[in-house]
Amino acid sequence: MSVPVRVATLLVAFALVVAGAVFVVIHYLVSGPATVDYTSVASNGQVNVVMQEDPQNNSVSTPNWVSYYVQDPQTKAWVHTTLFKVPAHTRVNMTILGYDGCTPLRNNFWSQIQGTIGGTVTVQQFGQKLNSQGVAVASSPTRAYGPPVTTSVINSWSSCNVAHTFAIPSMNVYVPVASPNANNSLNNLCAVSPCTSGPHAVETFSFMTRASGIYRWQCLIPCGGGFIDGNGGPMQTIGYMTGNMVVS
Repeated sequence: MSVPVRVATLLVAFALVVAGAVFVVIHYLVSGPATVDYTSVASNGQVNVVMQEDPQNNSVSTPNWVSYYVQDPQTKAWVHTTLFKVPAHTRVNMTILGYDGCTPLRNNFWSQIQGTIGGTVTVQQFGQKLNSQGVAVASSPTRAYGPPVTTSVINSWSSCNVAHTFAIPSMNVYVPVASPNANNSLNNLCAVSPCTSGPHAVETFSFMTRASGIYRWQCLIPCGGGFIDGNGGPMQTIGYMTGNMVVS
């Protein structure tokens, strides 16, 4: 191979390496999920954060991955992200709408609510009337299956009623997130994200933030279908089932 050809080959290889590096920076570092800022709506030492978890998402690349969404406090639009910002030393009143079906916890120890104010959550399930084939009657309104229940345990082994979890390990916060009524959601789960209708659970709880910093949170139920032990894919990807709570 002549010297000019080798030089040209090296230049092409170098250009490809540079292009790859630029792609990584732009795709993963610059164009990541948005951070939903709740600091401007905090009042009297409290802030209300609203999220939902879905059986799918509206991305182009991985639409079949389970995913969380965060609600913009100003527009009320659902943002496909798991990054949100709250003030330091503030009570966070969290509401999570659970639209995904149930997945029993691998260890029932994690059925216990931990790190919330009072050590409890409040849960209420919603769904539509079912016909004799177990399919939701489209014309029937969404209704509550009983009153809200405040509890310190959501036992996924005694009843299929946990979909995912919300955990901030560095703050010792661990909350199993309730799923809709199992019979009602069997064939009727929301199929288009972000979900706005269909069987779901509404779960509320509160916790106190600490000093400024970035606190990682995640789902600890292996929910990465198609990955070894269910621990890959959405479980380890920011914007899906893991994220950051920015405290400022």
